[in-house]
Amino acid sequence: MKSAIIASLIAGAAAFAPTQTGRTPTSVSESKADLEAIASKANPFVKFYDPLNLAEQEFWGKSNEETIAWLRQSEIKHGRIAMFAFVGYIVQSNFVFPWAQTLAGAPHPSADLSPEAQWDAIPLGAKWQIFAVISMLELWDECGGGGAMPHYTKGRQPGKYPPFTLFRENVHFVLDLYDPFGFNKNMSAETKERRLVAELNNGRLAQLGIFGFLCADKIPGSVPVLNSIAIPYDGNPMIPFEGQFSYFN
Repeated sequence: MKSAIIASLIAGAAAFAPTQTGRTPTSVSESKADLEAIASKANPFVKFYDPLNLAEQEFWGKSNEETIAWLRQSEIKHGRIAMFAFVGYIVQSNFVFPWAQTLAGAPHPSADLSPEAQWDAIPLGAKWQIFAVISMLELWDECGGGGAMPHYTKGRQPGKYPPFTLFRENVHFVLDLYDPFGFNKNMSAETKERRLVAELNNGRLAQLGIFGFLCADKIPGSVPVLNSIAIPYDGNPMIPFEGQFSYFN
């Protein structure tokens, strides 16, 4: 069952490409009308669905356009992380790195454990390293790559991650996260728009998918379609440092 899922992921890997650079008619959603246009393309049946009227709000004293840009950035980011998590869950359920995880020579947690249990078995220092890298990437995004781009609420295309040009020229060589070799620089506007919609849909589906896996492992029988592959987990997937660190201890 898991092997079949992996095969299907490989076949559709191209659809998991990130949002393309450049401004297209649906690249920057700065108004409710823009959101409605994207929604119609992403799902012609449901179309625009906003029961909480978030698209009409003004968060933290910002304008409605800034609020919508923040919401768009948030959705794209959560979708991308969910896609990483969904694929990572499936890979970790079947394979682990063959080399040592620590300088002391300890191996990576066994694939016999559920991905949640594998995370629990990771040393505390390794977890802090992961969170440190995530924090640095978040900071780079928020500052627009050291001023190379405006903030996503100030005109930058939501979801467009800044290049590492400033860091690369002054600190250390590092490839950009998106299209590091420039293969997609001549992509047509139509293709960019189509892939943007594909990314949105895949991100939304991945969010449902990863939480489906977590629920199936934590609450037996909660996701019947996953009963045959779920691995019972008695920890709390919402507490990443369970038993190792707490703000309250």
